[in-house]
Amino acid sequence: MLEKYKQAVKALPKGSLVAKKIRNGVFYYLAYRVGPRIRFEYLGKLSANRLANHKKKHGEAQARRLQYRKLISDLKNQIIFLKRALHERKRHSR
Repeated sequence: MLEKYKQAVKALPKGSLVAKKIRNGVFYYLAYRVGPRIRFEYLGKLSANRLANHKKKHGEAQARRLQYRKLISDLKNQIIFLKRALHERKRHSR
């Protein structure tokens, strides 16, 4: 189950939408981390519809990523609890 959650997080689109004002235009980039470096993928001048679509898509992905991270954290805590409980049971049964 833990691996499924981790794979689901990896499948989500990464990065965030960044607007850069260059001269008189506003250009949009997708910023994401590759190792220690930050990469900017050029998206171009986006129309209002495409911009709203990108923001909505990334907002939903960010919300899902937070949900999965919480589930992963809860699952890890449950695993730790169960390991401790089983360890105590083994120690007392001797």
